[in-house]
Amino acid sequence: MGCVQSVKLKPSFHENITVLELQASIDPSPTVIDESSNVVLRYRTPYFRASAQVQVPPMLCKEIWTVGWIQACNQMDFFNIYGNEGASSWELPELKCGQIQAISDSDGVNYPWYGCTTEMYTIVGPTKKNTKLTVSMNDNFCPSVTWSVPVGTTSSPPLLSSIQRDQRFTTWLVAMNETTAEMVLLRTIRWRVQLCIKVDPLKPLGQRATVVEPLIQEQPQVLVKNEPIPTNALLKPNANDAQVLMWRPRNGEPIVVIPPKY
Repeated sequence: MGCVQSVKLKPSFHENITVLELQASIDPSPTVIDESSNVVLRYRTPYFRASAQVQVPPMLCKEIWTVGWIQACNQMDFFNIYGNEGASSWELPELKCGQIQAISDSDGVNYPWYGCTTEMYTIVGPTKKNTKLTVSMNDNFCPSVTWSVPVGTTSSPPLLSSIQRDQRFTTWLVAMNETTAEMVLLRTIRWRVQLCIKVDPLKPLGQRATVVEPLIQEQPQVLVKNEPIPTNALLKPNANDAQVLMWRPRNGEPIVVIPPKY
């Protein structure tokens, strides 16, 4: 009587793509304020940084695989308050109304990738041995906020009294077959930036603004279970092109100051 032998299936190519090392952090430093201009207040938040070392197995066929970072914005609350006059806000309308849950934070050119330098690495097959690669990215905010209400004249007095910002992002480490569009999620990171700046417009330039909270940002979270990438995170428009600057006066109708770029 013959014996039945068990057959061990060989792991597929994408199952052999290995993350050897992953680092994700936000610099433990406070937001820096720049009051050198009498037209705008500038500030620079600490950097979010992510880096991964990945090992890709040999490719037997003439395939092209890219390993890199994809990022989406999940929430954007960004208000600049001008005393009793009202507030301006940068908004992502479809995200704000709940029509979508995320929007691409690509560089606007190399969809779906966050960037095209250190942020991605492309391997062209066939290859005979393992390929070790490193991909890294960083992100921060360095906006300019007008001292005067954004719909006023250039001679309007400084009225900016506070800046409040709260944004959430999801960042994925992904391997993608450029021919078949097969996508392998390797890691998922969530991170957030919160900011509150109090401003006294009556004080001399250079002494008006103070970072209130938080002085140090909370660190990113690497998820135990990968989170799927929403379709909107892979396609146009990206967050920079979709955002709108609104002026919302205390009395009167909202005004579009800067429309979307698409």
